[in-house]
Amino acid sequence: MSAETVRANYERMRAEVGPEVTIVAATKYVSADELGALAEAGIEVVGENRAQDLEAKHARFGDAFRWQFIGHLQSRKAKTVNELCELCHSLASESAAKRLEIPALVEVNLSGEDTKSGVGEADLERFLGLYDRIRGLMTMPPATTDPEASRPYFRRLRELAERYGLRELSMGTSQDYRVAVVEGATLIRLGSVLYKG
Repeated sequence: MSAETVRANYERMRAEVGPEVTIVAATKYVSADELGALAEAGIEVVGENRAQDLEAKHARFGDAFRWQFIGHLQSRKAKTVNELCELCHSLASESAAKRLEIPALVEVNLSGEDTKSGVGEADLERFLGLYDRIRGLMTMPPATTDPEASRPYFRRLRELAERYGLRELSMGTSQDYRVAVVEGATLIRLGSVLYKG
């Protein structure tokens, strides 16, 4: 991975989405050795999916980035996330809510897919009462090659955030971030679109 390529992609994305949207560089498939290229490229915020990878990468590059947790949060891993991250995008269980101590977004499963984590829309109001540091919502629409197919999910998430007075919306990945931004994303989680030449 070349720092020059990442820098060019990052600067292009920043110009495209504007200053109101935080680009979270998803590092699930980025090795600890490659994180140096991200730091050199000027990446400011990274999002890690696995607590054990978060620990290993943070040990080497802790001061280089602002760290966020974007993967499925298991309650037994909340301590690690509390210590190393400024924000958790994926709060979705009562047990994790009892152990988390940092600002969080509630992951909402709008598609109803069994394979996806998240709180169901019908349970969202009750869930929001469990934790007093909720800043917003996150969702993952069904996998698709057509970015427009994600739009109804992003729009619904924005409507829910507005209903409950929540400001932050984590939605959109490399495939559909443009649609997410139009629909009100404040955080987008980008991987391949940042790293490939």
